[in-house]
Amino acid sequence: MNNTYTQIHIQTVFAVKYREALIKPDWRDNLYKYINTIIKAQGHKPLAIGGTSNHIHILFGFRPSQSLSSLMLRIKRESSEWINNEGFTPYRFQWQNGYGAFSYTKSHVPRVIQYIRNQEAHHAKKSFREEYLNMLEKNDVQFDERYIFDDVS
Repeated sequence: MNNTYTQIHIQTVFAVKYREALIKPDWRDNLYKYINTIIKAQGHKPLAIGGTSNHIHILFGFRPSQSLSSLMLRIKRESSEWINNEGFTPYRFQWQNGYGAFSYTKSHVPRVIQYIRNQEAHHAKKSFREEYLNMLEKNDVQFDERYIFDDVS
């Protein structure tokens, strides 16, 4: 074969350190645009970004020219630097270590986009912790709940 052809759709989920409600509505859309730019610059195709004050979901078309861990490191590092440089929080902003990543077939993409866009309404009924643990269980991801979230010591 002369070329590589793929169709890989990934949803990633990650939280603000200690799941603090630091992402404010007045700058949230600009954060999503900034992350969108990072994803495009890395050669991937952003499809949806959404979340609440304490976490973010991103759905994108993934190109296998880069590892997922490298892309996520870049998204989290560059977006937290941007948040800190803009002075959006009263103290140093950090994302929690790690992330969840889940793959979807093309037929599921519209449903996932709708789910991501409706995060505010969804979380009026279910906490991020409940949502995330449910996603892990639903996708048969093995985990030890002691290591899922950073908690304030």
